[in-house]
Amino acid sequence: MLAVVRVRGRTGIRKDIEDTLKMLNLTRINHCVLIPDTPAYRGMLQKVKDYVTWGEINEEVAIKLISKRGRLYGDKPITDDYVKDTMGYLGIDDFVKALIGGKAMYKDIPNVKPVFRLHPPLKGWGTTKRHYSEGGSLGYRGDAINSLILRMLGPGGDE
Repeated sequence: MLAVVRVRGRTGIRKDIEDTLKMLNLTRINHCVLIPDTPAYRGMLQKVKDYVTWGEINEEVAIKLISKRGRLYGDKPITDDYVKDTMGYLGIDDFVKALIGGKAMYKDIPNVKPVFRLHPPLKGWGTTKRHYSEGGSLGYRGDAINSLILRMLGPGGDE
């Protein structure tokens, strides 16, 4: 399971890259999506690598992300009771285990908004014009995506 966060805005963006970002539901800065790690999605990420950062999300951070920032239509939070009643899982923890294991997808939750709206990261992005391997914020960052998401969850996100 990959977490993808949009880092850069839309000024001067090519049409094909903008379309790919729309397909990923990343229409604004600081939006995050959870996608499966498949070759098709990897190709999309390669196309938009100059506008997003991504990496493998771990179970603990995924639970915090869904609990704190996951929303249903009508701006209602996702709760353990909702997941239990509609999906048959024991709660968010159980659902995230299935999600990380590839047995479920985030969009399987009924009436869920596909995007997590996050705060800008504490201590800032750094530079948004270089790739992560060069000391910037863009592109693949592996497990470091977990610390970035925790910094973006806002107060009480266990920075």
